[in-house]
Amino acid sequence: MMSLFGGKTNAYNAKVKALEPFRVHVQEDDELTTNQGLKIVDNQNSLRAGPRGPTLLEDFILREKITHFDHERIPERVVHARGAAAHGYFQVYESLAPLTRAKFLQDPSKITPVFVRFSTVGGSRGSADTVRDVRGFATKFYTEEGNFDLVGNNMPIFFIQDAIKFPDFVHSVKVRLECGL
Repeated sequence: MMSLFGGKTNAYNAKVKALEPFRVHVQEDDELTTNQGLKIVDNQNSLRAGPRGPTLLEDFILREKITHFDHERIPERVVHARGAAAHGYFQVYESLAPLTRAKFLQDPSKITPVFVRFSTVGGSRGSADTVRDVRGFATKFYTEEGNFDLVGNNMPIFFIQDAIKFPDFVHSVKVRLECGL
């Protein structure tokens, strides 16, 4: 019989048993709390207006988690720490007025200054260029209506359908200072 992991079930069971001493089992009296000590049931799903609706700003758990993440300043864990960048300009070939209200995308004669950065996502300063890592880019358009930021990562599956999961993802790909893993 084969397991979901493509190996034999017995090999899978042996691996599960080998990992058992290293598991942390949650006790019944362990509770998840906010920074202020308020008991919560879930910190993995944002409060939404309906099943596929927008995230609500009144979700204080999401705001707390994102704020905590935004204020982390550990140099070895800075996302996109390695990369290269360039200044240039953007000029649309033909007007996209039927599709957008952004002025810089409506006038083909308009030249918009941009700043583009290509970088690794998880690689820390000093890491090898050859490691397998998510690559990313960020483009900042300096428009007369304000700055427009366009960001992307080359991931096979875009993991963020809920912003509350983003800090956990970043922490999972960055090196831990205590052990170097």
